Amino acid sequence: MGDTGRNVTEAAVRRYRSVFISDVHLGTRGCQADLLLDFIRHMECDTLYLVGDIVDGWKLRSGWYWPQSHNDVVQKILRLARKGVAVIYVPGNHDEVVRDFCGVHFGGVVVARDAVHETADGRRFLVTHGDDFDSVVQHAKWLALLGDWAYRALLASNTLINRVRRRFGFGYWSFSAFAKTRVKKALQFIENFEQAVADEARRRGVDGVICGHIHKAESRMIDGVAYINDGDWVESCTALVEHPDGRLEILEWPKVRASLIAASEPLVLAAPLAA
Repeated sequence: MGDTGRNVTEAAVRRYRSVFISDVHLGTRGCQADLLLDFIRHMECDTLYLVGDIVDGWKLRSGWYWPQSHNDVVQKILRLARKGVAVIYVPGNHDEVVRDFCGVHFGGVVVARDAVHETADGRRFLVTHGDDFDSVVQHAKWLALLGDWAYRALLASNTLINRVRRRFGFGYWSFSAFAKTRVKKALQFIENFEQAVADEARRRGVDGVICGHIHKAESRMIDGVAYINDGDWVESCTALVEHPDGRLEILEWPKVRASLIAASEPLVLAAPLAA
């Protein structure tokens, strides 16, 4: 770790068997890179799954945006791999170019089209980004690109609102997630997506599925199949973690961080990593 890591007390660092993150969207202004770095600095794990859309190639093709904090995220993940963490990269639709390198190792990071993860208590989960089960992405990419533009506009308003909230001493709040849950068609799309992903898990003969793509963290049973979405690091800033006994939990990092601050545990926001 860099110098900032020494400021984190041992009590504040949490140990997990596995961690799953997706939809970071590095290369966009909506990416909450500082919060993600803060989360990574407060956790240790044996296996880290990157469940797609880590880098937003769609946005980078239309204009370059890559601040130091985004570079720090990449460096931090590579550093975890060098220290022995098994890092498995399952690409999504925004970083689909990485799918051309399935089976290849990059600095200790293994690229895979999908994966099957076995928990400590013996359950087997299909790990996939989820865009294969999005009919818009698969059959009308032009509409997906249009929707992506509208989504980024919504996220820009989210950034502005939170800038004002911080000025008045309030914590992070996702206006975009709030708006999405109020739109009936969006809710129907989410329900259809969840059902389709759960059906694929059943077809594969596994106990459940872990995915991303729709930026909505969720953990529930669908017709006997465990459906778990690890959320994103644009709106909700969530991760899925596996405890040593195999128990799976979705962490909403802004809330966890607030509770640690309330407990007077020393925390530091992300700072540039040492070379």
